Amino acid sequence: MSVFAGLVERLADLLQPLFGLSAAAAAIVLFTAFVRLLVHPLSRAAARGQKAKARLQPKIAELRRRHGRDPEKLQRALLDLHTEEKVSPLAGILPSLLQLPAFFVLFYLFSNTTIGGRPNELLGHELFTAPLGGRWADALGDGGPLGGAGLVYAGLFAVVVAVAAFSYRLTKRSMTENPALTGAGAGAGAGGRGGRGAVEPVPVPGMGLVMKVMPFLSFFTLVTVAVVPLAAALYVVTSMAWGVVERAALHR
Repeated sequence: MSVFAGLVERLADLLQPLFGLSAAAAAIVLFTAFVRLLVHPLSRAAARGQKAKARLQPKIAELRRRHGRDPEKLQRALLDLHTEEKVSPLAGILPSLLQLPAFFVLFYLFSNTTIGGRPNELLGHELFTAPLGGRWADALGDGGPLGGAGLVYAGLFAVVVAVAAFSYRLTKRSMTENPALTGAGAGAGAGGRGGRGAVEPVPVPGMGLVMKVMPFLSFFTLVTVAVVPLAAALYVVTSMAWGVVERAALHR
């Protein structure tokens, strides 16, 4: 941790002429971009995997229809199908999982007053007038929502809402373009073709609720931004914005 803290300090020193007291915040943004670049190949693979999963939905629906009463047999059949088609069920979550260590490192660095037995000098850095080690509750207690630190958080919240709204549109569009993922249109083929050769998906318990909630998940980032140190919140917001732009580009 002390080594990583030293790296952040050095990067902040390099950025000092451009960003002044907000140099450490700029260093965190650059660090976030570096992490996202490292996991970008996995994000591309995840995008390909999601497209492949969309193509597999008719086969998955058929397996659910055939083995819906035998969960173990269904699970084996689904694993065999993903193996045969070379599609990893975990492809979509690997990029997010690999970003967690970076988040926890920043959370630790800006939550402790000492690092390696020495005073934590990172806590002296700010984003404009908001301490990188502070939280939203601290900003409310020091000047209120319209104080200097409060306005910094207001700006972060506005960015999160804007990015989440864009993510909402992307998710809704994806669900519309791939109705098999949501179970929409089930049985439509049977009605239009006399029921011959049509596969009617077997509803997955709880999937309807998941699909209703999924478009709104990005808005829950507001909670994370409000409760973690500002440095970690800055990482989350930057990564979120990068991820949505990346997602839009990869799913064109």
